[in-house]
Amino acid sequence: MAVGLAAILACGRGPRAERVAPAGQEPAASLRAAPLAVILCVGTSLTAGYGLPDPDLAYPALLQQRIDAAGLPYRVVNAGVSGETSAGALRRMDWLLRQKVDVLVLETGANDALRGQDPEATRANVEAILARAEAESPPPRIVLLGMKAPPNLGPAYLERFDAIYPEEARRHRAVLVPFLLDGVAGIPALNQPDGIHPTAEGQRKMAELVWRALAPLVSPSPAR
Repeated sequence: MAVGLAAILACGRGPRAERVAPAGQEPAASLRAAPLAVILCVGTSLTAGYGLPDPDLAYPALLQQRIDAAGLPYRVVNAGVSGETSAGALRRMDWLLRQKVDVLVLETGANDALRGQDPEATRANVEAILARAEAESPPPRIVLLGMKAPPNLGPAYLERFDAIYPEEARRHRAVLVPFLLDGVAGIPALNQPDGIHPTAEGQRKMAELVWRALAPLVSPSPAR
């Protein structure tokens, strides 16, 4: 299972709910000229919606549906890139933050664990991403989506990797979703035939988890 996950997350290229031009190019017109506050979802294939028949089935697009239904003035941008490591996410941050971002939803690190990267390197990248966001004026509010390492890496690795997310969330006062795939991982009916990437129903469950963390931040009078 770990081998399959590594191949799929490291090599797959999934659809995005809303396309963002590659770093170094001009941002998509919708991002550049958006009249609404931006919720930026940075992540891997889990965010990009790998394997789904329609990018509107990925959790960022489902968040947009909830926001629209509530009449809230936000636009969700899916900046998920399949196969990306935390180092890759860090390299994109300067470009992604060229546009004012009101809320940053960060999902990263799964591919690091699949490659057996030292958890301290992953922690350093997550730390740098959050610090880079905090350097903005005003800084975006942050939702950090926790990940867990595959069990075949051993208990010592799991303990070091899994601790990254709650500790960094506390350090940066981010809202934490302890495990993005809670209630989805390991459940065949909620995953695609690869056994790893969520189905549309799995994405709906992910969206519910993220929405519970995000909703208080985008309410009409959010606490800053």
